[in-house]
Amino acid sequence: MKLTGKAYKFSDDINTDLIISGRYKFSTLDMKELAKHVMEDVDPEFSQKVKPGESFIVAGRNFGCGSSREQAPLAIKEAGVVAVIAQSFARIFYRNAVNVGLTVLEGDTGGIEEGDCLEVDLEKHLIRDEDKKKEIKIKPLPEIMVRVLAEGGLAAYFKKYGGFKLP
Repeated sequence: MKLTGKAYKFSDDINTDLIISGRYKFSTLDMKELAKHVMEDVDPEFSQKVKPGESFIVAGRNFGCGSSREQAPLAIKEAGVVAVIAQSFARIFYRNAVNVGLTVLEGDTGGIEEGDCLEVDLEKHLIRDEDKKKEIKIKPLPEIMVRVLAEGGLAAYFKKYGGFKLP
């Protein structure tokens, strides 16, 4: 599976309140509404810049630290972000992201810059930075995780296969 898009770069320790502020996530469960405010406290223009299906969030260490609420990865996915690529993730955010069908990838993001055009090859575990003509290795995802993501998340996977049977 290959993913392509433009990089939107963020720093280390982006917590779930920076991903979607509490002033929104406690007032609505409408993901389309929440998606309008994704990353707003870090980049107020982010939701207007994202091109659905053609955008990556790229960050440093500990992306998604904070609460265990699923609104953060759901809102990112609803905003049209293809995947989040970071040096590391908070474990609860990582699992919630996979559960809702948001691809999360770990690799050395230090050389990726805002606006870089990226191609991610999940089978080869590589990011190709088309602007810099360089490849970055990413941590391989377990096969079952790739299949869950391909189905759109855990609920969709269970609905289709009835459990963790490999098709």
